Amino acid sequence: MSDLIAVAYDDLPAAERARDKLVQLQKEHVIELADLVVVERKDNGKVKLHQARNLTAGGALGGAAWGGLIGLIFFMPLLGMAIGGATGAALGAASDIGVDDAFMRDLGEHLVPGAAAVFVLVDKRNPDKVIPEMAPLGGRLLRTSLSDEAEQHLRDAVKAARMPQPA
Repeated sequence: MSDLIAVAYDDLPAAERARDKLVQLQKEHVIELADLVVVERKDNGKVKLHQARNLTAGGALGGAAWGGLIGLIFFMPLLGMAIGGATGAALGAASDIGVDDAFMRDLGEHLVPGAAAVFVLVDKRNPDKVIPEMAPLGGRLLRTSLSDEAEQHLRDAVKAARMPQPA
């Protein structure tokens, strides 16, 4: 089961640094993300979602691979790849998996203009390694789907990681 964690930042560059750090941690296999979105509340009050991944491209690649394989069976791999890629792209564009856009927009309306938030849907996490990496970036926990106990542990760990350590 995935856990939702939403963290607010004072501005878009701070939220983008947090997003980039999470992507790096995923590449290092410290965390496994199902979805990652930066929500920006512009100075004019409008809310903009910055999706971290392109589902259409992923669907097209997967469809092309399957289409090519099926095409090999029927001795028409290029046609199979073209049809599979188009089908995968269409399915990827039509599907909206991850954090609900309406939910993110609603929470984004509560940000002060100029602020941003990072919404993360985490499949697997290692809090002992993730928290020390993310805590120096700051932020304020907005919402989680964690249990009350796990959420408090996260708040305490972030607070401890941000405090200067004695020399």
